[in-house]
Amino acid sequence: MLRAATSGPYPPSASQPLQFDLDVVEAPPTSDQLQTVLGYLPPSATSSPGAAFLSSHPSSSHLSSDAPAEGIVKMAAKNPNVFKWPVVVNWDAGKAAVGDLHAVKDILEGIRKKRDGESKDEEEHKPKGWFS
Repeated sequence: MLRAATSGPYPPSASQPLQFDLDVVEAPPTSDQLQTVLGYLPPSATSSPGAAFLSSHPSSSHLSSDAPAEGIVKMAAKNPNVFKWPVVVNWDAGKAAVGDLHAVKDILEGIRKKRDGESKDEEEHKPKGWFS
């Protein structure tokens, strides 16, 4: 879906593809990356790192939903199936999607709206940080 959006018209009825950098990384994120992505998720998805990043795979059942980022990273390094995939991050807009294709489509739609001049800066989610 992401590669198609950069190589062909997006949406299919449009005349041009979306312009964005696509880096595909198949390794689980580091603890620092996990914390950054957690800050880019919508508030409803950030109750705990475990809930946001752990799949329902049986091998993840021994980690609690409030597991620290380090524990999630170690478990994902041993068994990538415990991690929710894909992890998609729009670094420019401060948005992320973890294991949710609908949220990935929302990220693409935000890029499309920006391309087509339909988005307003105040509508964009700003990442949570020390100085926000």
